[in-house]
Formats: sequence, structure tokens, C-alpha cells
Amino acid sequence: MSSNKSVLLIFTKNPELGKCKTRLASTLGDDKALDIYIQLLEHTKNFAELIEVDKHVYYSKTIPDKDLWSPDIFDKKHQIEGDLGEKMNKAFEDSFTEGFDKAVIIGSDCAEINEDDIKEAFKALDKNDVVIGPAIDGGYYLMGMRNYYPFLFKEKSWSTPKLIDETKADLQKHQVSFELLKEKSDIDYEEDLKRPGYIDFDL
Repeated sequence: MSSNKSVLLIFTKNPELGKCKTRLASTLGDDKALDIYIQLLEHTKNFAELIEVDKHVYYSKTIPDKDLWSPDIFDKKHQIEGDLGEKMNKAFEDSFTEGFDKAVIIGSDCAEINEDDIKEAFKALDKNDVVIGPAIDGGYYLMGMRNYYPFLFKEKSWSTPKLIDETKADLQKHQVSFELLKEKSDIDYEEDLKRPGYIDFDL
């Protein structure tokens, strides 16, 4: 474990044809959707390698013997069964049980995020208990905390425009300090590919 006691948690889906970016595939087809997701994975891996914290990659299914995530840099883990809230809750719980002081979680489908955003998130936790990167669709592309708050993952409207408002309301109810980062977009639909980001998608 690194001396700074911080960890970046990266949630990924195994890149399988017809099983990732399904909303994108509905207009572009399975092959292009898979290709775009692989580009997103490579982007996430590339900027994550530049951040000097521990890094855990959580796979949705199997952990391959060899893939783009080097075991010398990334500690590979399985997501538990359950909904997204249960999966993230377990990842945070394990991180604090392991002794980390700060934990930040991201997905692997945001083309607008880079290493500076992650560094900003960890810095925000110097003065706040929680940091959130709100997504334009009402969800969030990043969450970090310096204490374990399991209530953030219970009774939430996952994958809906209500999520960020429900999360902020819960934080205010429990009087937990938080900071919001700049709003960004995940790549879920074809129109999302037109937004500015750090990937020049090869279609």
C-alpha cells in the first residue's frame, strides 16, 4: 500500500460483443459499441497510470490472465453480485477496512475525465468528507469519500436523472460536507460522442 493511503477504484465491464454499451449499440451496432468501449478503457487506463495512488480495478465478470490493466500497477478485483449501489458500497467498505484514508471511484466510460480531475477529487477530500462529479444525465461519473458512508448507496434511483439530487439530499440530511466537481458526460448514446473529450474516437 502506498504511503499516502489513497486509492482509486475503477469499475469496468468485461469488453464482450453485445454485452457492453448496449444503449450505444442500439444505434451504432454491437461492433462499433464494443470498439468505442475498448477505446474508453484504454483512455481510463492511460490517465489512471499517471496518478500516484493505489489503484484497484473491479471487473464485472472474469479477471483475464492478460489484458490492458497491468498487474504491476492495478490490483484486480471482482465486483460483487447486486445492483450498482451494492457493488460500489462493497468496494468502499473494503477500501476503508484495508486502511485507506481516501477512496475515489470512477467508471470506465467517460471521455471527458483525465488525471487532473482525479487529482482535484482527492484534493477536495482534504477539506470535505465527500466529493462528487455530477453527470449531465443526473447521475455521477465520480464519487470520493474520506469516511465510509453506506447510506449513500441505499434506496437510490440508479441510472435515473434523480440520482444526484437524492445523493445530495442524503448528504445534507446527515450533515456531511461535500464538494461538486465540474459536470461531465458519460458515453451512453451516439450524441454523447459529439461532446468535447480526450478521445478522438476512431469509428
